[in-house]
Amino acid sequence: MFKNFFKVAVRNLVRGKGFSIINISGLAIGMASAVLILLWIQNEVSYDQFHAKKDRIYEAWNKAEFSGDLNCWNTTPKVLARSMERDLPEVEQAVRVDWGSNFLFGIGDKKLTVPGNIVDSNFLQVFSFPLLKGNPLTVLKDMHSIVLTETLAKKLFSGQDAMGKVIKIDNKENFTVTGILKDLPNNTRFKFEYLVPWAYKRFLGDDDQNWGNNSTRTYVLLKPNASVAAINAKLKTYKRQYDKEEPKWEMFVYPMSKWRLHSSFTNGVEDGGGRIEFVRLFGIIAAFILLIACINFMNLSTARSEKRAKEVGIRKVVGAQKISIIGQFIGESILLALVAGVLAIFIVQLSLKGFNELTDKKLFIDYSSVSFWLTGIGFIIFTGILAGSYPAFFLSSFQPVKVLKGTFKKANGLVTPRKVLVVLQFTFAIILIICTIIVKQQIDYARDRETGYNKNNLIYHLFTGDLEKNYPLIKNELLASRVASSVTKTSAPPTQSWSDGWGQEWEGKDPNDKTDFYRYNEDEDLGTTAGLTFVQGRDFNLKQYPTDSTGMIINESALKIMKFKNPIGKLVKDNGRQWHIVGVIKDFILTNPYEPTKPMLIAGSKAWFQTILVKFNNKNPVSRNLAKAETIFKKYNPAYPFEYKFVDEEYAKKFSDEKRTGTLAGLFAGLTIFISCLGLFGLATYMAENRIKEIGVRKVLGASVTNITTLLSKDFLKLVIISFIIASPIAWWAMNKWLQGYNYRINIQWWVLALAGLLSVMIAIVTVSYQAIRAAVANPVKSLRTE
Repeated sequence: MFKNFFKVAVRNLVRGKGFSIINISGLAIGMASAVLILLWIQNEVSYDQFHAKKDRIYEAWNKAEFSGDLNCWNTTPKVLARSMERDLPEVEQAVRVDWGSNFLFGIGDKKLTVPGNIVDSNFLQVFSFPLLKGNPLTVLKDMHSIVLTETLAKKLFSGQDAMGKVIKIDNKENFTVTGILKDLPNNTRFKFEYLVPWAYKRFLGDDDQNWGNNSTRTYVLLKPNASVAAINAKLKTYKRQYDKEEPKWEMFVYPMSKWRLHSSFTNGVEDGGGRIEFVRLFGIIAAFILLIACINFMNLSTARSEKRAKEVGIRKVVGAQKISIIGQFIGESILLALVAGVLAIFIVQLSLKGFNELTDKKLFIDYSSVSFWLTGIGFIIFTGILAGSYPAFFLSSFQPVKVLKGTFKKANGLVTPRKVLVVLQFTFAIILIICTIIVKQQIDYARDRETGYNKNNLIYHLFTGDLEKNYPLIKNELLASRVASSVTKTSAPPTQSWSDGWGQEWEGKDPNDKTDFYRYNEDEDLGTTAGLTFVQGRDFNLKQYPTDSTGMIINESALKIMKFKNPIGKLVKDNGRQWHIVGVIKDFILTNPYEPTKPMLIAGSKAWFQTILVKFNNKNPVSRNLAKAETIFKKYNPAYPFEYKFVDEEYAKKFSDEKRTGTLAGLFAGLTIFISCLGLFGLATYMAENRIKEIGVRKVLGASVTNITTLLSKDFLKLVIISFIIASPIAWWAMNKWLQGYNYRINIQWWVLALAGLLSVMIAIVTVSYQAIRAAVANPVKSLRTE
């Protein structure tokens, strides 16, 4: 019996080559799209889930009220880790991680700057990053020990065994390689190429005991069966024991299982948001793309029901049960899904490189995994059953007497399952079109927002080696050689905030005020270099006004908080020093372009600095400016490479997540439309075949090509218009909800919905009209010859 079913299935595939190609192509593209999305989802949900002690690893968080909101964040005081180990019996170990290390590595004549982490010596006892060489209990015990990743070790020592080799860091200290780590997987929040023990940070004098300096991340390993509720109850008032100035400050621990996908809080309460929303969104997209591909199969199978009706009738007459016929048709759909599945794997393999570049991941298919093959077979069977279920029940329900008498008629009512399925297909496609347009509009809206400074021809370079010591000489030579029109030093790049704080004092301050201010520093000429606009006062000028070393510039948002009528000359106390206001600038975007600008304090040269900001002379070619600047930097800092960044390029990176989301939505919208159009093309082809004699009669009676084309196309266009009517409110609701996550956002315009509707109608017309026109121009003599 199974052999017979298989032969019949193969014959039907071969007999209807065109429809088989459409079915297999649609299913293959749908399955490939779903597989790519599922690989992305699997990567997201598996973040940091490979650690053996993952269920006991937590991250320490702060919770405190600033600027009228209860805020939560995950940087903590450096002193917290040892205090928790000492004071809280539930804590087995605590680990600090400093993410911002970029040491210069020197091995002989080879020098390069490498990103890494400074960690406590027990880091590899808490986290399960596999060591290829070395003992996790001892690799970071010595202050001058270093652990490298496998790739970095090969790069530094040209494939030789790195264990025991010596690396000079920052041209100062020699470190011995005590361990080699397997390269980090793609699904971890940790990004480092080496680990250096915390003892070295202490040696550098950067391990303070200040409970107000939240500058590091603290991870805790709880003891087995420890109560998270109990430790959080203690942490609620824990900081108050050491910092009496913050009576309402709270802390809590947050589980590793939520780090990647959640970590979103509103007014101190977890709000269910975060990356999990993207995972849900793309999970829904994967399901709908697969469903649309299956709908094509359902529609084409039921549309061709007359071709199989007599076969079903004969089978029933000779004794076949309904369940047997259902099994036959589902078996055929599983066979077709198997062919489509093999094709889908080829499509996925060809697409993975581009998809990885688009998503910034390293996704791959592990063909050696048994679970992959079991999951793949299950996925194919599921797809086959989903695609074949409705046709199987539809075809098995034919009454043999009517079929064999020739009185069987196809359903052609106002509402049929086939029409519902076409409407469902295009509804989802139109929703994705609308979402893609709105995401692009939101990105463009934020990108075109006035930044408050001039990004063009502006570069920055971090202080490395002797740059800070030789800064005056470098500045003078850049200006004298006409490479730069202006130079200043700052505490951070103009696209980032590296410090913020509260507790400042000024005349007339509300005692209950807890505003959080961005802290930024410059020596002089920031206004000229970055193109800031002063609304009151002036920029720092140390030659003319030496007291500007303790001067301060505030932005308009800060002025609103301080409520000074005449701010120039007013005193502000911050970080234990009195600063006097010399100028007020217009707000400029320091961090998130989708959020309102925050109050900012820019302190003078008595503050700290980490960056050189250079405005290139726009009269010179950029390549010439860069070459000359590199020569000058190398002259005064020969041991370090010239590692600059353009401010406009760094600012553009702020839109990368939204741009990636928009590109993915557009890609899958295109695939959804393509799969839907494949089905629509197949239905139009079959419709034209079935009505060929009717078309011939109409032409003989005088119908024009336009009349016949309209007749054949209008039913499909009605379905697309119904889809648009259903899709528009759904898309508007979904995108309006998405936009609520941005303070600086667009309003959804009616024309966006109209444009999506027009595009969908035009696509449907192009898809259907080919077959309609082909049928309309056919010679009626050929179609009526047998009558």
